[in-house]
Amino acid sequence: MASLLRTTLDVSARLAPGLAGAPAFALFVRPLGRPRLRPEEAEVMAQARTGRMLVRGIPVTTYRWGDGERPVLLVHGWSSRASRFAGFVEALRAEGRTVVAFDAPGHGESGGRASTVRDYREIISRLHAEYGDFSTVLAHSVGVLAGLFSLRDGVRADRVIGIGGIAEFGYLLDQFRARLGVGEAVERVLRSHIERRVFPGEADIWQRLDATRGPADRQMPILLIHDVDDDVADPAQSRAIAAAHGSRARLIETSGLGHRRILADRRVIAEAVEFAVSPPPPPSPESSESSESSATSPSSRPSDARASAVAR
Repeated sequence: MASLLRTTLDVSARLAPGLAGAPAFALFVRPLGRPRLRPEEAEVMAQARTGRMLVRGIPVTTYRWGDGERPVLLVHGWSSRASRFAGFVEALRAEGRTVVAFDAPGHGESGGRASTVRDYREIISRLHAEYGDFSTVLAHSVGVLAGLFSLRDGVRADRVIGIGGIAEFGYLLDQFRARLGVGEAVERVLRSHIERRVFPGEADIWQRLDATRGPADRQMPILLIHDVDDDVADPAQSRAIAAAHGSRARLIETSGLGHRRILADRRVIAEAVEFAVSPPPPPSPESSESSESSATSPSSRPSDARASAVAR
């Protein structure tokens, strides 16, 4: 079946590109399964005040813990859900912070079977309109790309935390091609479909979907945490974000946690929450921006007995 699908897409993309875009896109935007709520996440999620919004006619579930201003926004990754941030919610609430989150279409408790970066952007923008500026945007995987994309389009936050982040949309297309084993022709028709159907009339969309180009806010500090054993998002993605944002970015690399278990690591959670609740640094002159990222000292890096952080 996989071989037949691959051949069909490849042939269609070469001979009838106008017809190949829709089926390729349908595969591209469909999550790889819908993970269930884990028992250890249930209590935290039960404490949330849930809400609903419609995105493309699809019911989207939102969550809120607390009633304070300038909440922390959580943005989950692909084939994931907001509940995976349960440990972060507990730690942030212990610091008195209000937290908001959502399940994107096709994820968690939301409806639908597919989701796009545009959906993420719309949800984040509407939460921003409802709750005001965020104190922190804390995101994982594709959520990092979506969060930074939204910040370029008017959403405001004091700081960003990206865990196992994706820097550029083109990387997602490369992964899609590799997973299906299809050729460049499929990517070309997929790009064309995205331009015409997902972002019609939006200029420079590929530049804006690349977090390494033109940082949204030149004063906003960024913490990046990425595991060197991540088999989903290449650590080079976070390194590229760090390099693009210069001295405002701090990159921490762990090992042995992978792409998903990193969200449950106690030291990673502690490091992220400490960054989220710390006072904002004074504005730095534009001239102080550099292409190098800093790393924490060995004693403060998130790690466990099996894995130590590596500064790159």
